[in-house]
Order: sequence, then C-alpha cells, then structure tokens
Amino acid sequence: MSTDRRKRLAQVIEPLTALDEFSSEQAKSVCEPAKPAYVTSTLKTLVREGILQRIVVDDQHRFRWCEPEQFQPEKWIDQQIHGLQVRETPEHERPREKLLRNGAASLSNGDLLAILIRVGVQKQSAIAGGNLLGNRFAMHLEKLPRTDREELREISPTINRVSYAQIMAGIELGRRVAAAQASHRQDEIKITSTESAIQYCANEFARLATDAVQEEFHIVTLDTKHKPIRTHQITIGTLDASLVHPREVFRPAIRDAASAILLVHNHPSGDPTPSREDIQVTSRLTDAGKLLGIIVLDHIIVASQRCLSIREES
Repeated sequence: MSTDRRKRLAQVIEPLTALDEFSSEQAKSVCEPAKPAYVTSTLKTLVREGILQRIVVDDQHRFRWCEPEQFQPEKWIDQQIHGLQVRETPEHERPREKLLRNGAASLSNGDLLAILIRVGVQKQSAIAGGNLLGNRFAMHLEKLPRTDREELREISPTINRVSYAQIMAGIELGRRVAAAQASHRQDEIKITSTESAIQYCANEFARLATDAVQEEFHIVTLDTKHKPIRTHQITIGTLDASLVHPREVFRPAIRDAASAILLVHNHPSGDPTPSREDIQVTSRLTDAGKLLGIIVLDHIIVASQRCLSIREES
C-alpha cells in the first residue's frame, strides 16, 4: 500500500516541481495519469502546509511555490506516507538527535519549533506541527512572536497552552541572549557618526521595528567618549511635543551623568519618514539640551523599512 501511495504522490509532485507557477487545470494536465480529484487534494495539502501559495494573476487563480529551493519532494512524500510520527522517522532525521549531533544552527525553523512543541496530538506529531508552522512563517518569521495561540492552533492542532508557552518562552529567551551579547559589546561601541548611530539603534531597538504596535520614545545616554551608558523608555503613544517633555527626557540623562543623548522612536507603519511633530520634538529637545549642557546628537527613527536620521534628513 505504501508503494502504491508513493507512486501516486510522485506522479503529482514530480511534474509540478518543474513549474514555477501554474493553474489547477495545468496541474491536472501535466500530472496525468493521476486522477484530477487526487491532484486537487494534493494541491490543497501543499497549500495547507504552506508549501504552495494561492495567488491571483489577471483575475485567474494560480499556484506558486513558496520556497522551491528548500522543498524536498522525496522527503515530503515520505512524510505523507508515515505521517511524520517520530517512531517512523529515521533516528538521524529526528530534530533532537540532529541538534545533539550537529548543533542547533543546523536545524530548520520547523525542526526547532518541533522541539519546542515537544508532544504531538492524535493524527499529528510534534514534527508535523513544527513543519506546518515553519512553512507558514518561512517568509515572515518576525510575525511569529505577535501571533496568538488561537491563530497558531488554526495552523496546527499541536498548539495548546503548554506548547504555545514553550514557543513564546524560547523566543523571549533568544531575545534576551541576543541582548546580553549586545550588552557585552557595548564597550567597543562609540557613536561618532550618523552611520554608527543608525547601526546602533537598528540593533538595540530591533524589537521596535518588528513587534511594536504603538510609537515608543526612548533615549540612549552617552558618556564623554560617546559610548552608550544605557537606554531609557520615556513614553508610549503618538509622538507629540506635549507628551515628550524635556523634564522627562533629561531626568535619566542627568542621573546617568550623560554628556550626550540619542533620541529614538519608532514608526509602526514601517515608513521612517519624519513627521512635522518629529522635527518639532527634535528641535525643542535640542534647545533644552543646550541649556543643560547635554548634547542631543541625533534623533533616529526605527521602522521595518529602514532606520533614518532626522539630523541627516534635515
């Protein structure tokens, strides 16, 4: 029975992988002698697992491979036959064994998620669940931390309270490790140019570019050599001169005995183009800094498209 099913799947998958984009009718045509209903069923499975995506071209529905270079037809057919149960998966292909043998960096996103999911459910293993999530978020991994449990459960039934908590804990721990590594590099960092200010903020405030749903205003305090001392969140909400009061901005700078500061805020829209209010706030705080003897070096806007210096833009 496994041999027959493997042959039927191969009759569909092998011709389709030769096409970059195709319609349902084209798929049925190139996959003969497979029955049209079987081709349709296979296409639905590939779409559900995030391997194919449905698109509309000239008002016609078509299919396109999400990541053709990463799709392995023979491995996928094996998974369909064995159901991705751990006991059916060769030991050297199991995520935990691969991690212990080759290190975590060698694993795919699906493998890493399978380890975090840990336990499967009836008719779907942790490996299958991890692959489903890995495929779905292959092109937009940054969206995973913002996806709630119910949305993930719609992709895979392996997502319950425990597995969701494990995935989110893993993401947060990764962030903290990255932040700690960045912190240890602080002594080597000097903000001596617009380029270095943008690079520093792009790394230090990456979360604002990918996760934040509201505008957040922060400052970076700097010592006399323009090395970062620490960062401080000042406000959350639409940037406005009435909200960003010089007293609130410079209080932590004075406490840190800062010689200079960087102003930083994000644009959740993804477009870093400064608004009139952004420029007004920059001007007002620059003037206040002159009175206090604390230089406002720059104001960096962090966004998903890119980071921008208001000083350079002006």
